Amino acid sequence: MPGTYVRHYIFARICVLGLFFLLLLSGCGLLKPAGNGPTPVKAQKVVHTAYAQMGKKYRLGGASPQKGFDCSGLIWWVYRQNGLKVPRITTEQAKAGHAVPKNRARPGDIVVFRTGQSPRGLHTGIYAGGNAFIHSPRRGERVRMESMNIPYWRKKLIAVRRVVY
Repeated sequence: MPGTYVRHYIFARICVLGLFFLLLLSGCGLLKPAGNGPTPVKAQKVVHTAYAQMGKKYRLGGASPQKGFDCSGLIWWVYRQNGLKVPRITTEQAKAGHAVPKNRARPGDIVVFRTGQSPRGLHTGIYAGGNAFIHSPRRGERVRMESMNIPYWRKKLIAVRRVVY
């Protein structure tokens, strides 16, 4: 069992590094988002700040690296570290900035998912590029990067919000 965990951990880190290098290439203008122009430096910094929090614990109501993060706390904290104000709760983050077509997501955008039935049943993350996002998933988990191509996330994506221009 421990060997399996180590292999999965190493594989996950290799995938994350690959996605991170794709993000860096997109910031250099080598991989441009379709029709969106270059990603602003501030948006790249937002993604870098979120990336640096990977591995931090999930904590309901958490909004700091020391205590842990819930999904909206991660976004609130990351944007704040970069001098940007966004609301603290998911329902408000789902209205922050301006709506962007899903196929025009750019690194640094907030991605919003419908994960529950109630109006508050939302989950948010930060788009990292390469059809991946960084988020704090749920209790017992840690901040991580995931592909939005996974059927679960692909079906649940309801909005992309641009805060950084």
